[in-house]
Amino acid sequence: MAAGLTSAIFVAGAHTDVGKTHAACALIGAARARGLSCDAFKPVLSGFSPETAAASDAGRLLAALGRPLDEIDAVSPLRFQAPVAPPMAARREGVRLRMADILGRCRGWLGASPAQLRLLEGAGGLMSPLAEDGLALDLPAALGLPSILVGGGYLGAVSHTLTALEVMRTRGLAVLAVVASEDASPDAPPLGETLEMLRAFAEVPIVAAERRDARWADHLLDVVLAHDGKGG
Repeated sequence: MAAGLTSAIFVAGAHTDVGKTHAACALIGAARARGLSCDAFKPVLSGFSPETAAASDAGRLLAALGRPLDEIDAVSPLRFQAPVAPPMAARREGVRLRMADILGRCRGWLGASPAQLRLLEGAGGLMSPLAEDGLALDLPAALGLPSILVGGGYLGAVSHTLTALEVMRTRGLAVLAVVASEDASPDAPPLGETLEMLRAFAEVPIVAAERRDARWADHLLDVVLAHDGKGG
């Protein structure tokens, strides 16, 4: 990424709890190690408790950015306690989430952040409701952002990931790479087999997020930088 160039990337999930924040934090770490300025924004967060804020998605993003926890409002302004889909969690607190508000916050952050690498993370899987009138998929579509799709390594993850990828293509979204997160479950297939299946059908770069080796984040960063170098 040359000086003066900036990238804004959406981090999407093929399913819930597949490692979107883990991938975002790893990518931030790789970029900062190369001297690039970074920023992150997760506009909506459910399942949040102030007592465990540091371990939340927003807290982890702040730690990766090297910023204090008291800046959590800047990274994740719409936080709700119940561990359910954001509009359901918001209703329990007397709030009705609307896409116009979420999009406005995202556009404001994108316009104000001077960072070279800006990551905007969704909530849940792509087809999860994000607001009363919109899905997580609607966020990158409305903002026109290229995406990184994070999928799992569990049994059935290949189907979830390829389905999400097909939905994104149908909406005309650019997908830079698919990240396959290694799964520790005893019934999970070997990661190598999952990668083989994804590479056979995904037709985009596949990055293996291995638990014991963080070098995959450098590979993912190279994909992002290559896209940026093309003026994307």
